[in-house]
Amino acid sequence: MQSDFTKCMPVILRYEGGYSNHPRDPGGVTLEGIIQRVYDGYRDRKGLPHRALTAAMQRTPEWIAERNEIYRLQYWNAIRGDELPAGIDLFLFDSAVNSGPFQAVKWLQRALKLSEVSGHLGEVTMAALQAHPDHDALIADMASRRLGMLKQLKTWDAFGGGWSKRVSSCKTIAQAWATGSIGPAPVAVHLISGDAKAYASDVEQPAVDAGNSVKGGLGGTSIAAVLDTAKEQISPLVGSSELINKIFTALTLLSVVIGIGAFVYALWSAHKTRTAQRAIDGDLVADVPEGQPA
Repeated sequence: MQSDFTKCMPVILRYEGGYSNHPRDPGGVTLEGIIQRVYDGYRDRKGLPHRALTAAMQRTPEWIAERNEIYRLQYWNAIRGDELPAGIDLFLFDSAVNSGPFQAVKWLQRALKLSEVSGHLGEVTMAALQAHPDHDALIADMASRRLGMLKQLKTWDAFGGGWSKRVSSCKTIAQAWATGSIGPAPVAVHLISGDAKAYASDVEQPAVDAGNSVKGGLGGTSIAAVLDTAKEQISPLVGSSELINKIFTALTLLSVVIGIGAFVYALWSAHKTRTAQRAIDGDLVADVPEGQPA
């Protein structure tokens, strides 16, 4: 399967486009899918000085050689691409380029229904993949889990349209390859920001975790303490005047409202945290739209 790397690369490059530096893209400066920090690391390992990625580099022989080696070392080899079946190799490769090999392997392991989802492509995973009877269905399952996580990212509002088309397009082509067909041409999703990096570290999390939300949510600790102190000071005066009675009642109601608000926030925060963890673990699914035209 050595030649499959060469077969997959044009699809990935079509998705990635050329030079980009979107202010909300966590990858930052990117050239044909290679982000600056990965390029810096590659040059360090080669004993070469750093240089900034620029659009002018794109078609130079030196850059093409570096780009292809980075793709093979950073992504293809990490997913054991030379050992993967047709179609699975493309979908896992694209997932690794867009979201990192660790996350890509998690989607494969979840789709294989493995008991341990480690993100490491070892012999247990490879054996389960070899034994799986339906690679078409396996690709569809991976795609739904991939999109399930992407929809939970903080940047979904900026890149969701492009990511959705990317997953759909890659799924369609990969399924075609898995069944021995050619499949449609890849969609130029970079034109709608589908090339932005989609890392699990950007899954949206609640600002305050569930464990602390009752104490800290809505200013619970400090505000509740102030209200309790005020009520204690006013309590001896209750009944002395209508104004004091109204103030004491208002403070009591406010304490109740803050307590309920903090409790509701705790429930929401717990739900949000569980959803985020399921997304990161590859356990959240979404409906993938049908293949998009090129």
